[in-house]
Amino acid sequence: MAAPKQAVVGPLVGAVVQSTNSTHFLVFNSKTAELLSHHQVELTQEFPKEGWVEQDPKEILQSVYECIEKTCQKLQELNIDKSNIKAIGVSNQRETTVIWDKLTGEPLYNAVAWLDLRTQSTVENLSKKIPGNNNFVKSKTGLPLSTYFSAVKLRWILDNVREVQKAVEEGRALFGTIDSWLIWSLTGGVNGGVHCTDVTNASRTMLFNIHSLQWDKELCDFFEIPMDILPSVWSSSEIYGQMKTGTLEGVPISGCLGDQSAALVGQMCFHEGQAKNTYGTGCFLLCNTGRKCVFSEHGLLTTVAYKLGKDKPACYALEGSVAIAGAVIRWLRDNLGIIKTSEESEKLAKEVGTSYGCYFIPAFSGLYAPYWEPSARGIICGLTQFTNKSHIAFAALEAICFQTREILDAINRDCGIPLSHLQVDGGMTNNKVLMQLQADILHIPVIKASMPETSALGAAMAAGAAEGVNVWSLKPEDLSTVMMERFEPQIKATESEIRYSTWKKAVMKSMGWVTAQSPESNEPTMFSTLPLGFFIVSSIIMLIGARYISGIP
Repeated sequence: MAAPKQAVVGPLVGAVVQSTNSTHFLVFNSKTAELLSHHQVELTQEFPKEGWVEQDPKEILQSVYECIEKTCQKLQELNIDKSNIKAIGVSNQRETTVIWDKLTGEPLYNAVAWLDLRTQSTVENLSKKIPGNNNFVKSKTGLPLSTYFSAVKLRWILDNVREVQKAVEEGRALFGTIDSWLIWSLTGGVNGGVHCTDVTNASRTMLFNIHSLQWDKELCDFFEIPMDILPSVWSSSEIYGQMKTGTLEGVPISGCLGDQSAALVGQMCFHEGQAKNTYGTGCFLLCNTGRKCVFSEHGLLTTVAYKLGKDKPACYALEGSVAIAGAVIRWLRDNLGIIKTSEESEKLAKEVGTSYGCYFIPAFSGLYAPYWEPSARGIICGLTQFTNKSHIAFAALEAICFQTREILDAINRDCGIPLSHLQVDGGMTNNKVLMQLQADILHIPVIKASMPETSALGAAMAAGAAEGVNVWSLKPEDLSTVMMERFEPQIKATESEIRYSTWKKAVMKSMGWVTAQSPESNEPTMFSTLPLGFFIVSSIIMLIGARYISGIP
């Protein structure tokens, strides 16, 4: 019997998508942007203390190898030759910080995730060092001083982990965001691995000057970070090195974008004023501002959007970041147990069609844009005896939409031209209740890409278009039109405004829960949030009570 005929396909491009909760490897046809095969592996997160979020860098790396192997097996089953894969792109969770030993290849500490809050006291101490009239950190980086970014995580590790201190002293330590750790490991690791990052990831560290597109000595001195542990900075689309092991050995890695920039590219938002929102663990709305840095007066970040080639110009974006989006659904499942699967939240919300006056502020890691308020904590308010788990599920979905509305309002004010529609992507866009709610609350159409994995597509586009690969054209006339699904607002603008103003009231109630840190543990203590007067009054009451019990008049 004759062997099955090989499927005829154009050059293929693979994309590693390393996100907070999972790793994915996807393979696209570079001529049609069609997704041919993929594999996903879920990851664990560790929470050693309140507010701490860590991941195992070795587990992350192993998941990448596993996804590549399994995807290639699936291609074989489809009679597609894996040798058609001409390049690999990387899209990654940003800000998450890894330090490893360049001689052994071993991580020196767990990866400190972007969500982690342990650095609040570090941020407070650094804030005191910034001159009141000259915030050089924000003017150079486009970022507010926050627990969110890599520099403060790195500073905490250097202050608290002796093994890392020793490795730095001995010249063995390398620092990187997840893209750097993966590219270094995949291109050989201790045997000549390439220690690099791209401009989009570098711009999230707080050590990178977004104007000169270089590591900044003044910033490194401010954070007391040795510059020799930093990766070299490349564009988002060029050959960094070749895969040194595994089923795709010899294939060039030629694209690298932080996940939100990758989604912007995948949504083909190449023109000034185009915006997209990605719904993942967090929620990230980026608006392309072209070749100029627009500095926000309304709590947004200025970041590098992409630089698609060594000799191509960098483009910038305004970004609004929401810490908790899909993570709130995971919390309903894993912490409260009111749903068994993430999909069940859509079913519950659809059943009731309203939160019945219940509002959920998921400020588990404080509030990010536009507030940048680390003292906030999650609250559910407006509860009555009638409230049930379906109302809470609806309120959780609504919270994601309200947070997006706050960011969209800020972008409209900063750019001066209100967005006429919002392009959306990410796993949560499969939830039709969420998408309709989003259109209702924004009161503009929401346009969803038929393939939600646009960050993978963006990484593949950058890799395939790189000089020396040249299998993917980024000319507007050659780009495949992505099929879209459109959600139109279905409620009156007045109703939308009433619900939004009540949400804003609830946000105010979530603030100020944590105002100090316990010096021993860096954890907020119950009593640290209480005023001195509380202790004085309590002491008087206790003294009176003691005298009364002992019979002293």
